[in-house]
Amino acid sequence: MNDEQTNSVKKDEQVTPCQRITAGAVFVAVVAVFAVLFAGGRGWIDMSRLFGICGFKQVYGLPCPTCYVTSSAMAFAKGRIFESFYIQPAGAVLCCALVAVGVAALLISVFGVNFRFLHQPIRWRMIKYFVAGALVILAAGWAVTLSRAL
Repeated sequence: MNDEQTNSVKKDEQVTPCQRITAGAVFVAVVAVFAVLFAGGRGWIDMSRLFGICGFKQVYGLPCPTCYVTSSAMAFAKGRIFESFYIQPAGAVLCCALVAVGVAALLISVFGVNFRFLHQPIRWRMIKYFVAGALVILAAGWAVTLSRAL
């Protein structure tokens, strides 16, 4: 019958080999970031040598907006999710977003999942909302760390 629909994916909706390789590279990069954070949390890597000491905190005696993000990310990488949110909420949210990107990249590279929202043109309004949301999360995390410092 001509009325029946097929379950096959249309040719233009398939993931190309180049997209799979790119997604695989993104997944490997995300895993590498968490591996370095895990090694830093275990003490195998000295993270203060990599990132240095916060100059804002040295000068003003208060934590900067990104203070404790590394500590939060190391706790997240070690599996201490709630502790990560307690240390620096913005760092934990960043780690959650990184996990979501890693899972999406894995699905694209291994299973060829085609996420339609990735093919839509980026609108400047959406970029503004994304940046504004990131700044709000960072400011909220800074407010939490400032309230603990005071």
